[in-house]
Amino acid sequence: MLRRLIAGVARHRNYSSVFALREVDQLAITSNVDGEYHVPVMKTPVPGPKSMQLLQEMDAVTQTTTVSFFVDYESSQGNFVMDVDGNLLLDLHTQIASLPLGYNHPAIRSVFREANFATAASRPALGLYPPHDYPQLLKSSLLSAAPPGLRNVTTMMCGSCSNENAYKSAFIWYKTKRRGRPPTSEELETAISNEPPGSPKLSILSFLKGFHGRTIGALSSSRSKPLHKLDIPAFDWPIAPFPVLKYPLKDFERENTQEENRCLEQVADKFEQYRRKGCPVAAAVVEPIQGEGGDRHASPHFFRGLQKICRENSASLIMDEVQTGCGVTGKMWAHSHFDLPEPPEYMTFAKKMQASGFFHRPGMRPKEAYRIFNTWMGEHSKLLMLEAVLGEMRKENLLGQVRETGAVLLSGLEALEHKYPSLMHSSRGLGTMCAFDCHSPQDRDKLLHKLLQKGFHLGGCGVQSIRIRPTLVFEPRHANLFLGGLESALRDW
Repeated sequence: MLRRLIAGVARHRNYSSVFALREVDQLAITSNVDGEYHVPVMKTPVPGPKSMQLLQEMDAVTQTTTVSFFVDYESSQGNFVMDVDGNLLLDLHTQIASLPLGYNHPAIRSVFREANFATAASRPALGLYPPHDYPQLLKSSLLSAAPPGLRNVTTMMCGSCSNENAYKSAFIWYKTKRRGRPPTSEELETAISNEPPGSPKLSILSFLKGFHGRTIGALSSSRSKPLHKLDIPAFDWPIAPFPVLKYPLKDFERENTQEENRCLEQVADKFEQYRRKGCPVAAAVVEPIQGEGGDRHASPHFFRGLQKICRENSASLIMDEVQTGCGVTGKMWAHSHFDLPEPPEYMTFAKKMQASGFFHRPGMRPKEAYRIFNTWMGEHSKLLMLEAVLGEMRKENLLGQVRETGAVLLSGLEALEHKYPSLMHSSRGLGTMCAFDCHSPQDRDKLLHKLLQKGFHLGGCGVQSIRIRPTLVFEPRHANLFLGGLESALRDW
């Protein structure tokens, strides 16, 4: 009976009257052959009483204002997360978009076998004391997935420090090209006191609503939420507008092209403005899709134009693929959709890649040791996890599945948008990295709460957007299950 219900969801194209809350509650938790649950099952409100008790305990010793609920990780499986109160939710937020194969995937669990314990237990400082298998592991993990033309990689610890150190590398490269000689004693001495010429006036151009992290440099280039930046000193770096496209795209081609050209003109103006004020732009950083800022897209035309401006000003282009990388758009890297004339100088990664860092063009490494460095320089075990992820992606053709599921997801969102225009609009997406807008922040938050209580865990972004961030093993059946839950929440409005 349950399998027929699931199959029925996949056949529905208008997603009407599918899996209302009472129907979901009455279905028992059962597993497929792969051990994954079938549907959400709710036992308490979320967060439930056990989560609330744990929150009180935790709040006595640390910040808890970001905590959503506490998780039973042993019982979570595949695309479903179980909280400590026994609520089973279809997870479309997936650890802030960082979970590639879902919960407790056998390919990931197999990584943590006895053969890897010695290295993991020693937590090696990889920049100084790499293990014997590290050169080969870099090749079989990161370099096997490297973007064309970017065959060098520097590993880091998180998305923020990946961007931070890509910025540092871009500054060093910019000055090294112009200096053409070893640094002088004056440059070395003034670097200590944060004065020119050793500490030069250079800048990174970034875009309105972009987000690149919370370290000082990354935060100076982040422009998504004021609270992220409040009270923290920032560099005087240029900000340019990112295109605000109208949807559906096919109905607004002329207007969207004009908007992108307007933004590119302002990018060129910012380069010139900061050159004149003695703080030239050494690099521009951009997300292929602005995630935190509201899932804002731009066309290949925009990104090619941006690269052209960077090239004309001898500046690097940094593609921030922390959120868009590792297959979520249907290609390994989102910027591959843009058919750029040449590779970007840098591309940062983290989240679903498990490992973090940045790829860069050959010849751009600093000549001197310790200029791009930290204690651990990444983590050996995370590369083993990535190796397993990439193996599963190839074996199961997960990029093809992302494209197939993304088409189901986006067409379903567009159908619901047409049916409930007073509640949602501007459905958009690439692969399964999809989103839609509500008409106000209050409506967005209300809809997120309704979905959570029905067993569907999602996140907000921008001012009034809802973002969908599933795993790579999220299938059309999961998309249809979510679309049914979304219609249930809209219908109950």
